[in-house]
Amino acid sequence: MEYSVNKLSKMSGISARTLRYYDEIGLLIPARVAESGYRIYGQAQVDLLQQILFYKELGFALDEIKELLQNPDFSEERAFSEHLAALQNQRERLNRLILNVEKSLAAMKGEIFMSNQEKFEGFKRELIDENERKYGAEIREKYGDEAAEASNAHLMGMSQEQYDEGESLRAACEDALKNALATGDPAGEAAQNAADLHRRWLSFYAPNYSKEYHKGLGEMYVADERFRAYYDKIAPGCAEFLREAINIYAS
Repeated sequence: MEYSVNKLSKMSGISARTLRYYDEIGLLIPARVAESGYRIYGQAQVDLLQQILFYKELGFALDEIKELLQNPDFSEERAFSEHLAALQNQRERLNRLILNVEKSLAAMKGEIFMSNQEKFEGFKRELIDENERKYGAEIREKYGDEAAEASNAHLMGMSQEQYDEGESLRAACEDALKNALATGDPAGEAAQNAADLHRRWLSFYAPNYSKEYHKGLGEMYVADERFRAYYDKIAPGCAEFLREAINIYAS
């Protein structure tokens, strides 16, 4: 089967203008161009468009999708398995939020009693799931499943007041880091105060805190581009400065 732009547009629900744009950026190139100048798509392009739409639904940017699909190690079967797992995670997330809203409505009507702890369980579970998706593999590889599960269980057991206190400490730590970085001295009082705030914040989420764990995280903040980007958004060079401050603090 072959499809023109208009036929593929009607079948997929994607506008003809979007299909032409995908061609222009090298994301979905037609199988051939007819003598009339019309783009012609074959089965391979249809399958590729399906993958593109799956990745878009999962929140990937077009340049990220292009990089994934053009990777020589790309496997369609593995991609579908990953799509399925991601969609199942989304379904579980929505089910938790739906349950939370249903229980909240029932509590408002006086049909059930809902504790303050229950009111925030769904949101905390979502935070844990997000952290697992972003950093879970690295954390578990470096510190083990037991430490990761203990941290997750600790977060789930927090009251909203405790969680808010932890977030206040995080914000205070980031403000202190920005000010300390301006001094340029990771051993100075300002930097060591920031490292102490970081330790206090970390202890909210890592009940088995140790100096070695703290220093290991400092190294990860520099080695892992995602952590580095997060801290360097506070101020350029912040990740390396924090690592040095933590090494001095924990020694």
